[in-house]
Amino acid sequence: MRNLFIVIITLLLTLVLLPAAFAQGKVTLSGNVKDAATGEDLIGASVYLQELATGQSTNVYGFYSITVPKGTYTLVISYIGYQTQRMKLTLNADQKLNIDVKADQKELETVEVIAEAADQHVKDVQMSTEKLDVQTIKKVPALLGEVDVVRSILMLPGVTTVGEGASGFNVRGGNIDQNLILLDEAPVFSSSHLFGLFSVFNADAVKDVKLIKGGIPAEYGGRLSSVLDIRQREGNSKQFSGRGGLGVVSSRLTLEVPVIKDKMSVLVSGRRSYADLFTRLSADPNIRNSVGYFYDLNAKMNYKFSDRSRMYASGYFGRDVLRFQGDFGLNWGNGTGTLRWNYLFSDRLFANFTAVYSDYGYNVEIPAGDNPFVWRSRIRLFQQKADFNFYTSDKHTVNFGVSNTYYTFAPARVEAKPPSQLRPVVLPDQYALEPAAYLSAESKIGDHLTVQYGLRYSFFGNYGPRGVYRYQEGVPTSSSTIIDTVQYGRGQAIGQYHGPEPRLAFNYTFNDRQSIKASYNRMRQYLHLISNTTSALPFDVWASSNNMIRPQLADQVALGYFRNFRDNTYEASAEVYYKGFQNQLDYKDGAELLLNRYLEADLLSGIGRAYGIEFQVKKNKGRLTGWASYTYSRTERKVVGNFPQESINNGEWYPANFDQPHRITAFLAYDLTPKLTLSANFTYQTGRPITLPNTRYEFNGISVIDFSERNNGRIPDYHRLDLSLEYTPKRRPDRRFYGSWNFSVFNAYGRRNPFSVYFRPVEGQNNKTETVQLSILGTVLPSVTYNFNF
Repeated sequence: MRNLFIVIITLLLTLVLLPAAFAQGKVTLSGNVKDAATGEDLIGASVYLQELATGQSTNVYGFYSITVPKGTYTLVISYIGYQTQRMKLTLNADQKLNIDVKADQKELETVEVIAEAADQHVKDVQMSTEKLDVQTIKKVPALLGEVDVVRSILMLPGVTTVGEGASGFNVRGGNIDQNLILLDEAPVFSSSHLFGLFSVFNADAVKDVKLIKGGIPAEYGGRLSSVLDIRQREGNSKQFSGRGGLGVVSSRLTLEVPVIKDKMSVLVSGRRSYADLFTRLSADPNIRNSVGYFYDLNAKMNYKFSDRSRMYASGYFGRDVLRFQGDFGLNWGNGTGTLRWNYLFSDRLFANFTAVYSDYGYNVEIPAGDNPFVWRSRIRLFQQKADFNFYTSDKHTVNFGVSNTYYTFAPARVEAKPPSQLRPVVLPDQYALEPAAYLSAESKIGDHLTVQYGLRYSFFGNYGPRGVYRYQEGVPTSSSTIIDTVQYGRGQAIGQYHGPEPRLAFNYTFNDRQSIKASYNRMRQYLHLISNTTSALPFDVWASSNNMIRPQLADQVALGYFRNFRDNTYEASAEVYYKGFQNQLDYKDGAELLLNRYLEADLLSGIGRAYGIEFQVKKNKGRLTGWASYTYSRTERKVVGNFPQESINNGEWYPANFDQPHRITAFLAYDLTPKLTLSANFTYQTGRPITLPNTRYEFNGISVIDFSERNNGRIPDYHRLDLSLEYTPKRRPDRRFYGSWNFSVFNAYGRRNPFSVYFRPVEGQNNKTETVQLSILGTVLPSVTYNFNF
């Protein structure tokens, strides 16, 4: 394995560095592209030399670099929603050119689906990728007027959820823990407020959203199914500004301060729900003494040392708080911090050094009664990264970097409070280290072919101090088959894993209007979200791979056809994919996953497969804009235990909890007038699997339901229509303050979509069983929101 790794690295180094030799004798044009009004870096702006038909898109920090022969060229800078700029340049030597582009006010009155060059859909080598700008997200009709990043991506092909009130989202057959969610490069462990009704991302603080479903570049690792990369706004470096909104559920306010004009800016954004303020006014003491709210705080600072050096510091803190009549309390939330330093070593070598902190935790409390207690759990990580972009020539780019992540898992700590007689429960903390390195390149071969190739290599170790149980061989593992406890000291390895993660993608462009793309990627995931519920709960357990829980692996291949029509007004795509999973965890019948010292004994490991085809059509220009998509997909698992009684469904393939074969989504926005925009989105999806009873029998006069085959039925299909109307009064040129009104209707025709179906004995008739359907949001929900800017 070691020799194979050396051969692969040597080959990659040869492939990525050889083109640099051909760049000798050329000149380099580099710089940043920014919003002229705010100073914000623009991600994915197109910088193009017309005569050579070549160019670059800016990276996530707005930087570009193009190496070309000396000469005079026409430089074209384009970014949807902004005025296209053209300028003549004579390049006789390396040149630094920072470009400020102005917003196209006429364009901003319409919904923009993507923020990149108009034909990037066809020419970009990266496939299975969706980009949404904030203007689009704010147009999507939202639940109770809450602009929501996660609900917006649920309108995209290949992205599903098991229902209203479900935490997280599923991408191409992956579980919710298989999505790498990044906020300014910091991993976020829980993306939901109020059990999945709202997301934790305040759209006023968000600049760019990118979802990668396949062909994942080598710089990303640690999850199997997708990357949701969210970048926060940097703050207006030109003038003091703000924005906010007053809604039915919450209010929000964002302030942007240019501490030193064009050099240092600060953004602070806050959001809080306030249902608890009204419940305190209730005459019913049960309601008056109950509390439920969430809040978010985002902050970001950036400081420009010079044209070559810049520092960013950003953070997020959010929490949900629920208390019921003083008898039960629950709170959970995320905290993240990111410190980044960009440095331009040369006009071709761009570097980003990052330190990241992320923390997710929850508390469950019974404050009164006979046995009061508080139960705490959390997961924390510290990460350091160094990433480099090397622009070797106008047709070749190299990316490489290293990272190191340190994890602390605190599964559970239960403390009794007087006069409780409960014994404290403390599950031992676990510690893990995950270093990784990657090298990748993108090469344009001729006029039609672009290839992206790379390798990531990751290592994971689970370490002491803690005790590890040994189980009797030849029998199923359980607490009763423990034969010994082995104590590991601090820093001693309990379980170690490592391996390569190759990545490959190509784009063959027939012309400016059509292309085919293909990709392959292998991903490794060393963390596991342990849950035996259909929808993850805030108090599910994050577990580390160790001596008995192996890391998850997935291999995905995808092939797609991409076509633009009518001068890039319409985009169409069709993608087919297959994904194979290894070491997928499921639970034994009757497993107890919470406060379980012997958790590994109640888990089973199996394989999985997911495959499907996705169709999408977008309209980017005109009074009517939006998209429609259809997805056919299947997601299945197979668990063959070490013993016959442990196999699930007799070791045959069975649908995963989130298998939903058919899904149709559509989002449309129509400018009725310059002041009025009508938006609508529609969703249809097959009902998710559910375990139906196989038999019912009576024991001592009591009806007993037998569930012996897992996921053998489905709940009814899901469908919903949402509507919104945006009214934006004409802005007066002499006034900085301006606002708009949003009127929305969620679930417009009042569909009672089932979240779950369960079975119970008929009251007073224990020999009979009835089926009960649970709906979370089974009615029409109107709302009104006032948004303002200054």
